[in-house]
Amino acid sequence: MFKKGLTRRDFVKAGLLTAAATGLGAGVLKPTGLWAAEAKIKGPVKVGYQAILSGTLAGYGEFHKMGVDMAVEEINAAGGIGGAKLEVEFRDSTLKNPEAIKNARYFVDSWGADFLAGVDSSGQALALAPVMAQLDKPLMVTHAATEKLTEQEVFKNGVKQIFRICTPTYQDGNAAAFVAKDLPAMKWATISPKYEYGYTCWGMFKDTLGKLKPGTEFVAESWAPFGTTDFRAHINTIMDANPDGLYSVEWAGELITMMKQADQAGLFKKIKHVMLPVGAAMDVLEGLGAEMPDNIWISGRYFFLYPDNPKNNEWVAAFQKRWKHYPAYVSETGYSSIYAFKAAVEAAGSKDTKAVIEALEGMEFDSPAGKRVFRKEDHQAMYSVPWGLTKADPKYPFKIMGKMVVIPPEECFNRPPFEGAASMPPFKS
Repeated sequence: MFKKGLTRRDFVKAGLLTAAATGLGAGVLKPTGLWAAEAKIKGPVKVGYQAILSGTLAGYGEFHKMGVDMAVEEINAAGGIGGAKLEVEFRDSTLKNPEAIKNARYFVDSWGADFLAGVDSSGQALALAPVMAQLDKPLMVTHAATEKLTEQEVFKNGVKQIFRICTPTYQDGNAAAFVAKDLPAMKWATISPKYEYGYTCWGMFKDTLGKLKPGTEFVAESWAPFGTTDFRAHINTIMDANPDGLYSVEWAGELITMMKQADQAGLFKKIKHVMLPVGAAMDVLEGLGAEMPDNIWISGRYFFLYPDNPKNNEWVAAFQKRWKHYPAYVSETGYSSIYAFKAAVEAAGSKDTKAVIEALEGMEFDSPAGKRVFRKEDHQAMYSVPWGLTKADPKYPFKIMGKMVVIPPEECFNRPPFEGAASMPPFKS
């Protein structure tokens, strides 16, 4: 029996449950001793997962699926979730908001999903927020990065059904500024996507770096529409401005194209400090291979060589053995999202939405990316992702991070109440 006033959830949140020495994959905290008996869940536990599975970005969907499939295989081999079998169904989200909404309604209304996960597009994530409130099922976002999802929809509008397990734009904009402040560059420019993600990240970078390093100039902006294949005009605009540093949140195939064309134009001989917040994505590293210049600052939502600890190293080895591939960041966030649901259901002893939300809020669990904590106020996962300088390594057919710099989320993530300068970094100690 639990003592009056002290619940199983209190023990999970206080970190008093010890990790079992068993193959839990993502390393979620598992009760032992007095707390070892898991509630029997009426199954199956069903998760509807949507990601881009068609078009030029279909590789992202496949990387999502690799991580999720591994989690499902491991969990079911170990007895499921609270004794219930885990089932996952995938659907193509494309990049259209109506498609994401249609998928969510299908998962819940037709397939009977208990939980939803995935979502690559920030626009889709924002469009889903009011829908998830209506459907009243938890959604774990594994890729879409807009800070407005957690700041506005969760914290201000009270959509408690949404959680995000990946890093948001704070890593791309604010954390980049913390790295940039220690570089000798004083004049910065950007080539970035001509939509909200590009504008938001560049805005954060400018605002935070301006505070950290007064006197910094931002001398040129060139905005590339989605689907751009010829970046030469954008590259010329930047080179004409003669900046010391280039910041770009181009991603996927467009970043690969931009980097190749920039190299041909001699940009990297002229501009010595380059920051690519999504440059550590596996598709970019593999797509560029040896053509990725050395000493470029890159980051992502997860990098397979960080943290350098047994849990992550063993998971990467298992992933590489299973898929003959190194994990992309969406592989890790997809994998860990499933384990987060498992931990929450077993802590709550139920699949009930309210109980699972209460279990997830403030929950700490271990994962390949390291310790994650879901911030109670806005449901944003707090965990560290490195920035690093590219270098060649004979072990890999692509560039990896050499020197790494880690800006803790407590230093670079915006804070509740998400209003005014005091909510944005840098923070006073």
